Amino acid sequence: MALDLRAARHKVTELRRIVSGIPDPAVAFSGGVDSSLLAVVARDVHGDDMRAVIADSPSLPRNELAAAIRFADAHDLPLRVVRTAELEDPRYRSNGSDRCAFCKEALLEAVMTDPLLGSRTILLGVNLDDLADHRPGQRAARDRGARFPLVEARLGKHEVRALARDLHLETWDKPAAACLASRLAYGVPVSEEALNRIERAEASLRSLGFAGDVRVRDQGSGLARIEVPPERFEDLLARRTEVIEGMREAGFRYVTLDLEGFRSGSHNLTISTDELRTRLPRSPTDVR
Repeated sequence: MALDLRAARHKVTELRRIVSGIPDPAVAFSGGVDSSLLAVVARDVHGDDMRAVIADSPSLPRNELAAAIRFADAHDLPLRVVRTAELEDPRYRSNGSDRCAFCKEALLEAVMTDPLLGSRTILLGVNLDDLADHRPGQRAARDRGARFPLVEARLGKHEVRALARDLHLETWDKPAAACLASRLAYGVPVSEEALNRIERAEASLRSLGFAGDVRVRDQGSGLARIEVPPERFEDLLARRTEVIEGMREAGFRYVTLDLEGFRSGSHNLTISTDELRTRLPRSPTDVR
């Protein structure tokens, strides 16, 4: 079904109304399309009174940090980069299926204790479609008072992309880029070494021309599971030797290609339906 851009534009008007009612907002800014749209709208509404906040830690790829800073500069976003300390939390390092909650707690703690940000309301770029995925960080953020304006305006992912394109934002077609910790199978401990290994492995694939929807999943015991779209399988296998060399240089011993291809959040397949049901918000109003 074709997207109704007129209806989406009406929703962005509602988004502006929602954001205008939130004084001194701090947008958790990753450089992705969702937080980019939210940050630009907040900038339009609040001017220099808003802040875009990047949470910097070893789980954020350096190329993503650089891209987010470039976007902020290009769109005149008042930017603050804060260091987060999730790796100091043993609950986060143990990498259970609720890892994301402890990461969000670290972000909120970093913002709330920052002398330049502490009194601000944190806005997250969660969209309506995200509510159907396993994202325990959403509940942790909500419990600490964060707001999800895109959800409140009932904007889904396709609408966010269409509106970002309508506003000429260069991130409108940017592929999703989850944190590096999401590449680790649940139960494989999160460490700076592991995150660096994954970052090096994915950088090696990008250097071979594989960008966008590409993941190197760390299954533990030195095993890399590469996900690319099925239409890129032949390209990857044609450069098999170089791919293996890149994975080995990154620190992996075993290299596999996932025949199901790229899937966002594929590690969540190991989570039981009951666990998902207890952790997902029941409706958009639950994020308020």
